[in-house]
Amino acid sequence: MSENSNQFLDALKKMQGVEVGDIVDVEVLDVEDGQIDVGVKDAGVEGVIPRREYTSDRNADLRKLVKPGDTFKALVLRRAGGDKENGEFFFSVTRLKEREAYDKLQKDFEAGKTIEGTVTSSVRGGLLVDVGTRGFLPASLISNRYVSDLKPYIGKTMKLKITEIDPNKNRLILSHKDLIEEEREEAFDKVASQLVVGDVIEGKVSRLTNFGAFVDVGGVDGLVHISEISYKHVDKPSDVLKTGQDVKVKVIGIDDDRHHISLSIKQTLPSPFEQATANLHEGDVFEGEVKSLTNFGAFVEVADGIQGLVHVSEISYKHVDKPSDVLKVGQTVKVKVLNIDPSERRISLSMKAVDSNNSGNEGSRPHRSHNRSSVNKKYMDNDDNGFALGDIIGDQLKDRK
Repeated sequence: MSENSNQFLDALKKMQGVEVGDIVDVEVLDVEDGQIDVGVKDAGVEGVIPRREYTSDRNADLRKLVKPGDTFKALVLRRAGGDKENGEFFFSVTRLKEREAYDKLQKDFEAGKTIEGTVTSSVRGGLLVDVGTRGFLPASLISNRYVSDLKPYIGKTMKLKITEIDPNKNRLILSHKDLIEEEREEAFDKVASQLVVGDVIEGKVSRLTNFGAFVDVGGVDGLVHISEISYKHVDKPSDVLKTGQDVKVKVIGIDDDRHHISLSIKQTLPSPFEQATANLHEGDVFEGEVKSLTNFGAFVEVADGIQGLVHVSEISYKHVDKPSDVLKVGQTVKVKVLNIDPSERRISLSMKAVDSNNSGNEGSRPHRSHNRSSVNKKYMDNDDNGFALGDIIGDQLKDRK
């Protein structure tokens, strides 16, 4: 047998059949405007790769991407009509990359791994993301907060979790929100383990809402409810706070189940009661205005917005049935401080103690009867004015019996 015959037989042995779905090595034979002509190495089979099956860029110049002689792997898509021996095939590079990408993504999904992808465009309801193949990121899974504008995300590389994958349906659903929640839980556990209720710490205002301010305390946002911003009334948090502002906050609650930290700004500051009574002491005598009258006593203004109680038994040494029998709202009276309770924000006053000391040293500290504190405490509540409406109504009902 001649040398040429041997070479021919060797070539035949190397030739392999080509089937749809095969992954084959191809060599570029020619590059045209809309397709690449290729031949399957060692198979004697030729075919084409349309532009869309080589790149997702519909305007790409194929001549700048490949040249004759280049070799790479491609997926056999289908057989084309024609009279050529062994037929002619269509090949795809993009679908091969998608298949390989899906294989890897499936493994990442089963292992619960985090992947990265680049946002290529926005569509109705979400974003399209390139993760080796095209995935869909629904708007509701972009963040743990509502996202109204999708455009700023285009071109960004994001860390993502796979929530659903089906290669047969070319379906890949992604989530960035799940990753945020996982990271938030880890950060919460770390920060919460270092905090206890009552701690006063430094933080930075990260976000303002109508109902309060979120403050970053070590990588975790805690909520300062609008009622905990100031002792004064606040209409909107943005009226008194700014994003990025450094603030001192007190930890007033930690909810491990909800991963929620409650904070207070106002509790790091002196309360109006503390400010008003800073220079007030038991035994001090001063003049104040009667602000209101009840069956059990008279409320006298100690400072702006702060009132103390003159119990009915402390109005006069003479028997007083009702405070309104001897006092009027708006009347100025001289009173003596019997007791100041900072923890309960209560001030007990006496008018008759002033009268009993007119001939003596007005500044001396009197001995208080053993039951005065308990009598006054009965009628006082925890707000700055110090008295419960329920107790007032209760006493009035008793008087009517």
